[in-house]
Amino acid sequence: GGTCGSMGVLFLLMPLVLCLSRVLGADVDPALPFSEYLDSGSSVLLRWGFDLVKDFIMFELSVKTTGWVGFGFSPNGGMEGADIVIGGVGPDGIYFTDRHAVGKFMPLLDEQQDYRLLSLTEADGQTVMKFERLIRACDKDDYPITVMPVKLIYAYGKTDNITYHRTSRGTKEVNLLKFMPKAMLPDSNYFDLTMTNLTIPTENTYYHCKVMKIPLLDQKYHVYRIEPLIENMDLVHHLLLYRCPPTVTTPTEEACYTGETQTQCFQTVAAWGVGGGAFELPEVAGIPVGGDDGKTLYRLEVHYNNQDNIAGRVDNSGLRFYYTSQLRQYDAAVLMTGLAVVPGYVIPPNTTNFHSYGVCDTSQVISDPKADLHVFSVILHTHLAGRKIRVGHFRNGEQIDLLAMDEHYNFEFQQAVNLGKTKTIKLGDQLLVECTYNTENRTGLTLGGLATTNEMCLAFLFYYPAMSLSSCVSFPDPQILSHEMGAANEIEWLQMMFLKHWDEVAINEYEKTLTEIQQYLIVGNIAVSLANRRICLH
Repeated sequence: GGTCGSMGVLFLLMPLVLCLSRVLGADVDPALPFSEYLDSGSSVLLRWGFDLVKDFIMFELSVKTTGWVGFGFSPNGGMEGADIVIGGVGPDGIYFTDRHAVGKFMPLLDEQQDYRLLSLTEADGQTVMKFERLIRACDKDDYPITVMPVKLIYAYGKTDNITYHRTSRGTKEVNLLKFMPKAMLPDSNYFDLTMTNLTIPTENTYYHCKVMKIPLLDQKYHVYRIEPLIENMDLVHHLLLYRCPPTVTTPTEEACYTGETQTQCFQTVAAWGVGGGAFELPEVAGIPVGGDDGKTLYRLEVHYNNQDNIAGRVDNSGLRFYYTSQLRQYDAAVLMTGLAVVPGYVIPPNTTNFHSYGVCDTSQVISDPKADLHVFSVILHTHLAGRKIRVGHFRNGEQIDLLAMDEHYNFEFQQAVNLGKTKTIKLGDQLLVECTYNTENRTGLTLGGLATTNEMCLAFLFYYPAMSLSSCVSFPDPQILSHEMGAANEIEWLQMMFLKHWDEVAINEYEKTLTEIQQYLIVGNIAVSLANRRICLH
C-alpha cells in the first residue's frame, strides 16, 4: 500500500469525484457506493468506491464460501498476465497476498505487496474481504486502473487449500471509474435475435450464422441497450451481429462463410465476448430501427468452442435489443475503418511482430450536411494471428490522439469497448488502424479474407450523428506493390510471395514497402487513390 512515487499530473488535474450515489440495500457503506455481481448466480458481490484526487480505490468482495477467495484484473479475461489478490480465514487465522499470474499455474507472489487489507471476515457461510490500492500501478505486476472498462476475474474454493478451480471462477467486464448502472426507460420494449434450437456440433471450433429479420416495427425507434443472452456459457465464446445490405433479402442459416449471402453482411452492429456484459449507448444517441428499416436483414454469427466434443447440446444464444419510442437527439451508426478485406493482402509466416495498416482519410467522405463524427465506442477486430491493435487519430499530418488500443488483443475476448469519453473526428482528419500479427507457428502465407485462418485489420467505430456511410478502408496499391517487390504483375507477385524464403530480412523489407507505397482508399463504394503521407503511429 502507501504511495509509490509522486502522483501523476493526470490525477492532479481531475476534479474531485464524490462517490455518493446509492446502491440497493440497507447496509450501504458510503465509501463503497457502487456494486455489481460478478457471477450469474449472485454468489460473488463486488462493492467499490474511489477518490481520483487521493488516487486510491477501495473494494469489498463478498463470496458465498468459507474457503479461499481470489479477485483480480486481467488484460483479456484469462489468467495470463492477471494482477490478483488471494485471501481467506484459515485454521491459522487471516491470510491475504498480492500476486500475479503466469499461465494457468498458482499465481506468484509480487515482490512488492501493493494491496492493503482493511478487513477480512468469515460468517454465515460467507467470506468478506475489504482492501484498497492505488488507482495507478505501483510495480510491473500491478494492473493500472483507467477510465476504460477492465476485465475483472474471480475464483474461490470450498476450503482454504488454494488450488486451480475450473468451475468456481469467472470474468466480467466493468468500468470501475465510469460505472454506469442499468438504465430502463419507462416505455421500453425489446426484441431478441437468437439461434433457434441449434444442436452444437461436436467440433472444437464451429461458427454458425443465421441471417434474419428483426420483428416488424410500425415506426422509428431507438435501440439504447444491447444485452447478451448466453445459454451455454461453457461453449459460446463470442458472437457478432452484422447488418446486411439491401441486396440481401432472403433469411438463411448455415455454417459461417459457406454461403454467398453471409459474405455480403459485414457492417458490425454489436459484439459480445466471454466475460462481456451489456452495451449501453450514450444518452444522446440510439441505433435506429423500425419504420423504413423493416426490410433490413441481420446476420448473427456465434462462435462455439466445444473442446470436449460434448454431443447433443442445444443452443438459443443471441442478443436482446432494448428500444424506446422516446427518440434521442441523434441516430448512432457504425463506421468500419482499417485495412480492406482483400485476398491480395498477405502476411508472411515465421514472424512474431508483423505490422499491417489501413487508413481512413475523412476529407474524402462526402457528407451533407458536413458534420463531425462523435465516436463513443469501438470494436477492434482481427482473426487468430492478431496480437495488438491501435487506432491513431491524425489532424493536419500530426498525431493528436490514440482513439483506441488493445495491447493484449485476444480473438476470443472481442467486444464493444466504451471510450470513457466521446472523441471528435473532424472531417479532414485521418484515422490509421495498425494491427500487429504473430505467425511464428505458421509455415505458409496468411491471406486477407473472411475465414478465421485468413486475417483482417479493422476497427468498428460507433458514432453519431449517423451518415449514410458504412466503411472507410484502404489497401496498398497492388500494381505498385508488385513492381516494388520485383514482379511484372500481380499474379507473378503472388506466386513469388508463395515461393519466397521468409527470413527476417525479407519480412522487414516487405513490411517497409507496405508502409511506403500509396494506398487505395475505399469510402463506401467509391475508390480513391491516396498519395502516401507516410503516416506512422507513436
